[in-house]
Amino acid sequence: MIELVPAIDIIGGQCVRLTKGDYDQKTVYRDSPSEVAKEFEDLGFRRLHVVDLDGAKSRHIVNDAVLKAITTETGLTVDFGGGIKTDEDIEKAFASGASMVTVGSIAVTRPELFIGWLEKYGAERMILGADVRHGKISINGWKEDSQEDLLPFLKKYIDAGVKNVLCTEISKDGTLSGPATDLYKEIMDAYPDIRLIASGGVSSIDDIRALDAAGIPSVVFGKAIYEGKINLNELLCL
Repeated sequence: MIELVPAIDIIGGQCVRLTKGDYDQKTVYRDSPSEVAKEFEDLGFRRLHVVDLDGAKSRHIVNDAVLKAITTETGLTVDFGGGIKTDEDIEKAFASGASMVTVGSIAVTRPELFIGWLEKYGAERMILGADVRHGKISINGWKEDSQEDLLPFLKKYIDAGVKNVLCTEISKDGTLSGPATDLYKEIMDAYPDIRLIASGGVSSIDDIRALDAAGIPSVVFGKAIYEGKINLNELLCL
């Protein structure tokens, strides 16, 4: 059964969602991310994906206090990303209670640093962020496109020991237009042993069922929850 991972994105300490990563297309849903996290836990979720969008834009962690509140006030397994660019950032994320961190931009711009973290913290605590736009890996809060093609980028780090990959199809993110299931299947066909977390575009329980049927191990979803497109009680009965 596919692992269900709700998402909380943070700007200015609030729970928000963007459309296609555009900071000018921001919707604020709740003022307290930790309260939202507690509600997810009460519903029966065990894992949470938290993104510091201020951090991604600023290129250093900004909302570590919000992360600390979530991990202190819940027992959720939290993976955290956004703005992890230095040893200080990654240590701050773990010190604030993150069980895992998602790192994308550094894997493009400073591969030796990413490999060092992989060796230091272990593959189980590291998630390779592979956010894709027009077939290229996007970096720095999706504000820049690199020259890295997706599959060779993944291979380089899977060969180095990466087990967990979070892939967002940026054109789908926040659009409620359905996930890029064919892209995720392509990844799984190429690298069947990884723990792939699909992200972007989920609009309904049927989308999640389709990802499950395609053999995708995990799915992150956010806007569909906040917009009431998914009945969470029904979802947890899948």
